[in-house]
Amino acid sequence: MGRAGDSSNGVPSDSTRSFVRIDQIDRQFAPSISIGDRIAAKLGSKLEKRSVHAVNRVSLDIARGQAVGLVGESGCGKSTLGRIVAGILPPSSGTVSIDGEPVMSAQRTPVKTTRRVQLVFQDPFASLDPRMKVRDIIAEGPIAHGLTTKADAETYVRRWLGLVGLDPDLGSRYPHQFSGGQRQRVAIARALAMQPDMLVCDEPVASLDVSIQAQIINLLLKLRRELDLTLLFISHDLSVVHHLCERVAVMYLGRIVEEGPTEQVYAAPAHPYTRALLDSVPKLVIADDVSVTFKPIQGELPSPMNPPPGCHFHGRCPHAVERCRAEVPPLRQIGNARLAACHFAEAVLAETQAAAVT
Repeated sequence: MGRAGDSSNGVPSDSTRSFVRIDQIDRQFAPSISIGDRIAAKLGSKLEKRSVHAVNRVSLDIARGQAVGLVGESGCGKSTLGRIVAGILPPSSGTVSIDGEPVMSAQRTPVKTTRRVQLVFQDPFASLDPRMKVRDIIAEGPIAHGLTTKADAETYVRRWLGLVGLDPDLGSRYPHQFSGGQRQRVAIARALAMQPDMLVCDEPVASLDVSIQAQIINLLLKLRRELDLTLLFISHDLSVVHHLCERVAVMYLGRIVEEGPTEQVYAAPAHPYTRALLDSVPKLVIADDVSVTFKPIQGELPSPMNPPPGCHFHGRCPHAVERCRAEVPPLRQIGNARLAACHFAEAVLAETQAAAVT
C-alpha cells in the first residue's frame, strides 16, 4: 500500500510487508525550446525555463502477489511512473526496489540492474520488432541473461507461447502476421520469458477490441495465479481495474491522491477527484426508459508545466477553500487501510458513504 505521513507522500512503512517499494520518486522533464524562443533569447529576451513535473515525490508499497491498479486522467504521470518502476526510465530522484534489490543502479547514468520487473506496453505492434520472428523476439532477452541457450531456445520459446494461449508452432511467424490480441499475447510471452516476479502493464488492452480486451484480462488473471506474479496495472478504464486489482492508487498531476482496497475506494471514495473520476464513468439506468448517465469532471486539467499551488485539484473541486489553494494536503491514513491527500477527506468519505446507502 501507499505510505502516509508528510506532504511528499509519506514515510516508510514496515518493509516486511513491502515486496516492491516505490520511494519518493520524482521525475521532471525539461521542455524543448522552440526556434522562436531561441531567436528571442539571442535578441535579448529572457528565456523562461519551465520543467514538466511528471511524477511528484510518489511513494507506494506493493505486497508480493498483489495486483495494484494505477488510474487517472491522461497526462497525470501514470505511464512515466510505470516506466520508472520497470527500470527503463531513470527517476530525477527517489528509488525503486523489489524484495530489497534496487531496480536501477545508483551511478551517474542509471541502468536497469534486474530482470525481476518487466513491462508490457500498450501497443504491441509498436513494441515488437517487425523484422524479427516471434521466436527470436521472445528468446533474445533470456539468451542474453543466461536463462536459456541458443540450442535450447526453440523449446524454451514454445513453452511461453503455449502458456499465453498461442500455438507453439507459430514462433516462425513475424508480428504483422498476428492479430492485435495475438500480438499482445506475444508481448506478454516476451515479458514472462524473462521469468520476472513483477509485471508492469501499461494500458495493455487499450488498443484492442472490447471482446479481445476481456480475453487478455482473463489471461493476466490466470498467469498471475499460476506464476504468483505481482502486478502494477496502469489503466484509464476503471472497470478493468475493478475486475483485476485488489488495490488501486489514483494519480492527479503527478501525485497520488488516494490509495486503498479497490472495493472500498470505488464504493466510497475519500478524495473529491476520485469521486469525480468514478462519477464520469457512464452508467446504464433502467427506469421508465433506458438511459445512460454520467457526470463529466468539471474544469480543465491544469498544465503540468504550471500546476496550481497547494492541492492541484482545488480549481476543479467543490470542497475547495483558501487552505486548499495554499497548502499541499499530505497523503494520510483515512480509516482502515485507506490513504487520501485531502484536507477534508473524512467529510468527503462520510458524504460518499451516505450517498452509497441512499
